[in-house]
Amino acid sequence: MHSEYPQPDAQAPQDETASETESLSAELDQLRATIVALKEETLRERAELDNQRKRLGRDIDVARKFANERLLAELLPVFDSLDAGLTAAGSEASPLRDGLDLTLKQLLKVAADNGLRLIDPVGEAFNPDHHQAISQAEAAGAAPGSVLQVFQKGYLLNDRLLRPALVVVAAD
Repeated sequence: MHSEYPQPDAQAPQDETASETESLSAELDQLRATIVALKEETLRERAELDNQRKRLGRDIDVARKFANERLLAELLPVFDSLDAGLTAAGSEASPLRDGLDLTLKQLLKVAADNGLRLIDPVGEAFNPDHHQAISQAEAAGAAPGSVLQVFQKGYLLNDRLLRPALVVVAAD
């Protein structure tokens, strides 16, 4: 029984099946790798978004804390003038002195409610972060490096130096 037509090779279907299986397996491995890469990318993007959200929150907090910095800085000469007026009025009680004192206290309270803090360091140790020494002087009984006199009070706004106190320091 010899036929003119070639007989199908029994081995061919198995080779095709094995080849298809290998191809599908390679494709499956590639898809798995793609899924892993996409998961990692998603995690990175989430982390980046979270970091941006935190950074933006910090920036907003800082902006709120120091939003009134310019206004308060412009009020410092007013505080100085009221303080000088009180000094010029002397220590005796008078309606003018009492009015100046009350006005200064009210302004300082409003400023303190907005984060402003006065630096008046007489008798304290000199702090170069908050004080600016304009001279040194000999003083009996004063510790070396301590502040003897304040020419101009300083101010902090939410623990950030707005203006240093101008001081005279005891000589070593």
